[in-house]
Order: sequence, then C-alpha cells, then structure tokens
Amino acid sequence: MMNNKISIVVKEGIEGLPECLAGWREVYVVFDRNVSEVVEDIVSHCREVKGSLEIVATEEEKRIETVMGIVRWLMDKGASRKALVLAVGGGITTDMAGFAACIYKRGVAYANVPTTLLAQVDAAIGGKTGVNVDDYKNMVGVIRQPAFTYICADVLRTLPRRDFLSGAAELVKTFILEDGAPHYEDAVALLASLRDGTPLGAVMTELARLVEAAAGVKAGVVSRDEFETGERKKLNLGHTFAHALEHEARRTGTDLTHGEAVAVGMILAAELSERVGVAPEGLAERLRRDFVAAGLLVESPFPVSVLRDAMTKDKKAEGDIVHFVLMRGIGDVVFVDIDPLKI
Repeated sequence: MMNNKISIVVKEGIEGLPECLAGWREVYVVFDRNVSEVVEDIVSHCREVKGSLEIVATEEEKRIETVMGIVRWLMDKGASRKALVLAVGGGITTDMAGFAACIYKRGVAYANVPTTLLAQVDAAIGGKTGVNVDDYKNMVGVIRQPAFTYICADVLRTLPRRDFLSGAAELVKTFILEDGAPHYEDAVALLASLRDGTPLGAVMTELARLVEAAAGVKAGVVSRDEFETGERKKLNLGHTFAHALEHEARRTGTDLTHGEAVAVGMILAAELSERVGVAPEGLAERLRRDFVAAGLLVESPFPVSVLRDAMTKDKKAEGDIVHFVLMRGIGDVVFVDIDPLKI
C-alpha cells in the first residue's frame, strides 16, 4: 500500500524482500540479536547486503551512545550516501537504526522489517526515530519516512506471548481511533480466542488482515499530518499515561512493557473521558471488559498521583497543561487540555 510518502509492503513471508532491495547497491542491516535467523535468511537471499550489525534492543540501550555505535560501524564499513540501512527487529531497533541513518552523512535512506506485532502496527510506521534521555522516552529524534516498511505476519509465529500482547494493545488502540467497531470487535475476538487456547497458526490469515488494516490506518493518519501538528496527535491515545507509567516503572525497577503501559493508559484515558464529560458512562467498563477478555493489562501498578510529575515532563505537556487524547466512543477521539494536578 502507498500513502503519499509512506510505502508499506505486506507479504506472507520474507521471500518478497529481495524485490524491494533490488534497486539498492549498498544495504547495511542493523538487527536485534533476537532475530538472527530472520537476518540470516535475508543475507542469504540479498546480494546487496554489505554487512550486518547486531545490537541489544532494550529500553536501557535505547540511547544516543548506541546510535553513535551504529554510525561508527557504518563509517568503518565505508557506507556511502547512497546506502540503505535496513532495520530488522522491533520498534526499539527501527527507532535507533532509523535515527542513525538520519544523522549519518547528514542522512542516508533506511527501511524497516518489523518483527514484532507492536512494530508492524505502530512503531515501524510513520517515520518517527529517536532515543531515550535518562528515564524519559524518545526525547531526542527526528521524523523522516523510511524508503519502505516490509511487513510479514509469518515472523510473529515465534514471538513470545507477552511481546505479542504488547503489540496487541497498539492494534486495539488503532481501531479505537479509527475504523470503529468492526475491526475493533474482530481484534478483541481474535485475541480472546488466542487466550482461550487457539493456536496462532490457526488465525494467521485473520491476524494478517487486521495487521494490514491497522498499518493502513496509521499510514493514512501520518500521510495527512506527517509532523504531528494536528491529526497525528491522536495516535497518542493512552500514551500520556503510558509514558508516565513507563517512567515510574524504570525508576522503581518494575517490569512493565510498552504495550502493557498503553493498555492501562487507554483504560485510564477512558475513565478520565467519562470524568470530564467527554464520554458516556460505561465506556471505560466496556473497554476494561474487552481488554480482560483479550488478555490485556487493565490495572495500573502505580496510583495516578505518582504519575503526575512525569506527565508534566512529557513531550505533550506545555507549562501546566497536558494535551490528552480522550474518547467519545469507539472510533471517535478528541483532544482535551487538562492540568494534571486536577486529575
């Protein structure tokens, strides 16, 4: 699919990637060490690959020092300005490899092969790159679109369940933003069936359909508002709370994934939506019921009072006001400015 500057290639397996790389003479692969088998397959089929670099893709390593390590590796390899950096892994990998490509020799091309559900429906689409600073997420980075994003559901077969559910939260979030009930209800039903014991292989076709639909929704939003001056901000649904949750989790050593934080953040956003009169009573309870059925986290490990300070330091804060994305209903969201001390 193609939305202005955004190119997304959706295939069943990795075998279609060589065609996407055919026009590039220099390809340098940066990959998460957990997907080495996927990279071996890519290297064996793509003669354009001139080297590959394994990185540790964790929130702790998502920092400028890691990005500079990628830059130095590109320098050592003699990568020219016509090179393509191919990021293979989850959102942390695509964020860091993309950022390195954007600053190397004032910018070379990059492309993404997301290998997690979260990256396929969210993190690897839209051109956001960057790293964390101290305990604050994605405080340094740039927005620059990849040459393409290559998505294949087949790589999700070996994804650990917790990582899969982390991505599932972003999948559900996308359908709360847009497309309304049909895709949202299908996603909840599929996730509930997996929780009840249905093997992933049995629902792969349906999962691929939902992933493609979610990727299309995000690509459409980004193509209309690439630099987040308006509509794109709605993609932050649940993230104001989520980033505060992640900040507090890092500070206290609490084990919490990004998707888990987003799931809880959406529940808190729904409750806030009802409290300020944006949403009808019962929306938060419906989401809570659906999320539990889908296997998503719904209870915050920290009280909201603890999260307030982090929310005031979030990128979406201006002075004493935080820009929240709240819900009128499934498929209908609105921007509301709130003083976090009044939550």
